[in-house]
Amino acid sequence: MSAAAAPFRALLRLELADALRSRWVAFTASTYAAVFGLFVWLGLRESSVLGFTGISRVVLNLSNALVIVIPLVSLVATCQAVVRARTSGFFELFLTQPCRETDWYRAALAARVLVIVGPLAVLLVGALAYGAASHETQVLPLALRSLLVAASLTWAFVGIGFFLSSWAATVERAIVFAVVAWLLASALHDFALIGVLLQLRLSPAAVFALAAANPVEAARLAILSGIDSELSVLGPVGFWLANTLGPRATLLLGVVWPACVGTLAAWAGARRLRRTDLVA
Repeated sequence: MSAAAAPFRALLRLELADALRSRWVAFTASTYAAVFGLFVWLGLRESSVLGFTGISRVVLNLSNALVIVIPLVSLVATCQAVVRARTSGFFELFLTQPCRETDWYRAALAARVLVIVGPLAVLLVGALAYGAASHETQVLPLALRSLLVAASLTWAFVGIGFFLSSWAATVERAIVFAVVAWLLASALHDFALIGVLLQLRLSPAAVFALAAANPVEAARLAILSGIDSELSVLGPVGFWLANTLGPRATLLLGVVWPACVGTLAAWAGARRLRRTDLVA
């Protein structure tokens, strides 16, 4: 690597060491274990889920939990990053070092993604190993799809978290912004869409566009398309999706669109950071 990348590598090691010291990795892993364990327990009841049994149903329920847990963990891990560095005096020390604010910003982004996706990758590898020992043939594609969608969704909300943190004046406001963003993406968007459908008669294409505009819904559709290629659980919209886009295009949308949202939000956060004072 070139000497220009040395500040980024040093700051990345610093951010990862701070994450380990503050037990962020342990918090992320314990959150996954608690929430995913609840979903798995509920999914392994007597009723089958779309014909999946055994470890395949376990991975299926882990996939369903992704779209709830990943946005929350990502926002909690990132919403205070910029504003805390500004108010704690970190940027004052940073200005004395031979590096740029973009080096820290990129290192902080990469560190948060690794801390959030790493424990999930270990969890899915464990499911793959158990599935191989149990001769489950449906685990590998579902686990790989889940990991790909989870990484894209993580990047989306890491970027959104940094964007919110770059605009917040205090840590408290950053936390409020993160909670509101999570509620809008994970719950209120569904209620708003249902309200629109109750008032207006929309075509399946319009319903799909309104739903997929939310990265969480795009990720959910990508996971569902790997479980049920006909998407019959979605009714007329699922029929339209299966015949118009197909499972591959739906997966591509569920990966590319959240990645685009995260990239745009991260760029906007970096632009905001460059145009404002680093010291509060």
